[in-house]
Amino acid sequence: MINPLTVDVEDYFQVEAFKQHIDRTTWNDFPVRVEQNTSLILDLLAQKNIKGTFFVLGWIAEKFPELVKKIHNQGHEIASHGYDHKLIYTQKPAQFLEETRKSKHLLEQLIGEEVCGYRAATFSITGESLWALELLVEAGFKYDSSIYPGRHDRYGIPGSPTQPYIINTVESELVEFPISVLPLGKAVLPVAGGGYFRLFPYWFCRWAYQKINAAARPVMFYIHPWEVDPQQPKIDGINLATRFRHYVNLSRCEHKLHLLVDDFKFGRVSDLLDQMAITDRLNLTELRRLGC
Repeated sequence: MINPLTVDVEDYFQVEAFKQHIDRTTWNDFPVRVEQNTSLILDLLAQKNIKGTFFVLGWIAEKFPELVKKIHNQGHEIASHGYDHKLIYTQKPAQFLEETRKSKHLLEQLIGEEVCGYRAATFSITGESLWALELLVEAGFKYDSSIYPGRHDRYGIPGSPTQPYIINTVESELVEFPISVLPLGKAVLPVAGGGYFRLFPYWFCRWAYQKINAAARPVMFYIHPWEVDPQQPKIDGINLATRFRHYVNLSRCEHKLHLLVDDFKFGRVSDLLDQMAITDRLNLTELRRLGC
């Protein structure tokens, strides 16, 4: 089975966990490491002849347009990660639409083709922000990958579908490709990337992905460039939980990523969606009930 390999292109100082310690107005004051870390991932994918989907932050695209072009020129899909990593449920709809259109237009100008995919900062399409799905359709997106079908302290819609489905909006429709989870009875276990990929031993991740594939579901895998960078500057003053979440096993992540791409087949989200026959549908009212 082909699984989508996705990279959320943002730098270490832009993560939500550091928001209380790093103001957006100071981002330019931090040493930038996103270019070298993204290039490391690109080199690995080139060695294995793998094409993936890169959800690029608009702020990064504006500062490093050649990085976006490099990703695109190597055959990877460019998708949007919003502009400056704001949680959707902290924004007003008009503000969200403006910054989302801005980021999409910027990416399209750089690569010369339509950007069809979107992923919210910190998976922040929740029961509080389902209105954003209508606005993604209005902005011209064809698919979204922002909904985590479980419970988390910052995101999630427990009980929502765990495989790709179509969301019927008022004006049109949008394909949702949710973040993969491993069902455990009535609960689900997050396993599909990021801090979970760093936290769990690789044998467990491999077993979990095999279980998901055996159920005829692709694994929506995601990673951030800063997760392969154990030498990144440390942020002072953060609490123990945040320190653990961000820094756990950074030194092992690149090696685990090498193992992963040898053990599974990966591709671009758009290519996989073109091949899939998606029949499950939810309208916004049904999704809203799940998100309550």
